[in-house]
Amino acid sequence: MSYRAVVLVSGTGSNLQALLDACGQGADHSKRIGASVVGVLSNRADALALSRAARAGVATEVLSHRDFSDREGFDAAMIERIDAWAPDVVVLAGFMRILTPAFVAHYQGRLINIHPSLLPKHKGLNTHQRALDAGDSEHGCSVHFVTPELDGGPVIAQHRLSVHQQDSAESLAARVHQAEHQLYPRVLGWLASGRLQWQPEALLFDGRALTAALSSEA
Repeated sequence: MSYRAVVLVSGTGSNLQALLDACGQGADHSKRIGASVVGVLSNRADALALSRAARAGVATEVLSHRDFSDREGFDAAMIERIDAWAPDVVVLAGFMRILTPAFVAHYQGRLINIHPSLLPKHKGLNTHQRALDAGDSEHGCSVHFVTPELDGGPVIAQHRLSVHQQDSAESLAARVHQAEHQLYPRVLGWLASGRLQWQPEALLFDGRALTAALSSEA
């Protein structure tokens, strides 16, 4: 039985498309990883990601945070919708909402996110300009398990790229985005195959505790 992923989105869904393609659910039907996207949930009805999911024949759900008086109520409703899809993992792919501790605890060890920096550097927003302002020679993206601390969960893997002297925030963002499309499906594949496992005390890769983030080529 295929490893089941539910993806949470708010925007265009380019990372969702990369995941769909790797699962053989996009235009290229040659399945590369042993996972399937079984549901896509968005807090925005106008998210282009929903169209991508629909074209792939994936079930979608829209749940507007504006219909709830607090984060707790919204997150509880999300849990109900997500659990109906019986996911093995919940994947944040441009989901622009801060999650409550109760939501994170419900999916502990099954909730991953991709962030456009080499964590723990540059948590939060505007990461590309901040990397340039800091004079960083390297930048990139990180996939991590989600914990209540914003962008603070255990880092699984990173894709590193050199910062060029002529880089702008826009050019850097474009290259990092391409790296995300490689890294996220690779991590989902590791989870689906059992090579990557969450343990409360340590992440395991091929049965050994991870002491540093994996590279995108692992």
